[in-house]
Amino acid sequence: MLSQDTITGIADELAEAEKTRSTVPLLTARHPEMTIEDSYAVQNEWRRRGIGAGRRPVGRKIGLTSKVMQAATGITEPDYGAIFADMVYENGAALEHSRFSNVRIEVELAFVLGKDLTGPDVTVFDVMAATDYVIPALEILSSRIEMAGRTIVDTISDNAAMGAMVYGGNPVKPHEIDLRWVSALLYRNETIEESGVAAAVLNHPANGVVWLANKLSQHGDALSAGEIILAGSFTRPMWVEPGDTVLCDYGQMGTVTCRFD
Repeated sequence: MLSQDTITGIADELAEAEKTRSTVPLLTARHPEMTIEDSYAVQNEWRRRGIGAGRRPVGRKIGLTSKVMQAATGITEPDYGAIFADMVYENGAALEHSRFSNVRIEVELAFVLGKDLTGPDVTVFDVMAATDYVIPALEILSSRIEMAGRTIVDTISDNAAMGAMVYGGNPVKPHEIDLRWVSALLYRNETIEESGVAAAVLNHPANGVVWLANKLSQHGDALSAGEIILAGSFTRPMWVEPGDTVLCDYGQMGTVTCRFD
């Protein structure tokens, strides 16, 4: 376990990297004894400071829930991060590419909760009953830690690489559609780069929220009504550059689009 001073120092580094839009060296290379619990302590310190600075928490993201994402990162365990209101963009948003580092896009479903969810024994039935609606969303990944050789400890400390999200399309009640079979075509500049089906997220995208609620209970935390939960990507991350336009077609659930200036 790392000392509180070391955890605070790492949170300082990551806050500075976010501000200066830069990256820091791998944490695991410098702190080989660092554990997953240490990394969540770093993330929680970063989140606490954000709230203290006036940022408003609106939800959580879940990462590394699908085999394609685990293969893309070499990490085999899900993780979670915080979403602040200033990270959430409406459909058609123009985003400043240079605001982020190592910029990639993921295809997700966002669950908007109508009721609280408190672990440790949350089930998929609890999640479906607690969800007000589900809406298409793109997650913009921003890695403030160097990419090569990252482990889950690095990723969690870096707020699970959360940069921003764009939501759009048609919100649906969770029982109105078979969420497993929601499919998506991800375009960059009019060319399909990735495609996927939501069942790739732990067999059902609601299982991502199940995992999160039960994991948060281990950290003395829970999910609240009104929160937005990004349930995990069902495509590989797609790199984007300045000038790129991104569109994701979710079929009957509509489209989400954004561009990077």
